[in-house]
Amino acid sequence: MKINKEDIIERISSMSLIEIIELISSIEKKFGISSENYKSNNIKSENKKIKKDKFNIYLNSIGNNKISVIKIVRNFLGLGLKESKDLVESCPVLIKEKVNKKNSDLIKKSLEDVGAKIIIK
Repeated sequence: MKINKEDIIERISSMSLIEIIELISSIEKKFGISSENYKSNNIKSENKKIKKDKFNIYLNSIGNNKISVIKIVRNFLGLGLKESKDLVESCPVLIKEKVNKKNSDLIKKSLEDVGAKIIIK
């Protein structure tokens, strides 16, 4: 007589809670597995799936077109000319914090188009 999954489930459903716990323990011993290890692995994999939604933009290098980089930084940050110039000249420097993906990509593309090197973390 061949036993299938439904037969096993039917038999387990008629067992008491203590008998089920003992059965699980016996299965863990027999096959050398642990439900605790499985749970912790699931938690670790779920933590890895969390997507980052806020990014920090760093200006790593100005490149050859300093004036254009200053104009773009001034435009995106709403700073004055002197503040933008000082910020750009002090690179590598954090330009903007906690920016969403769309805006960080836009800023990065704009600055890289004029020759600046950008790092997004």
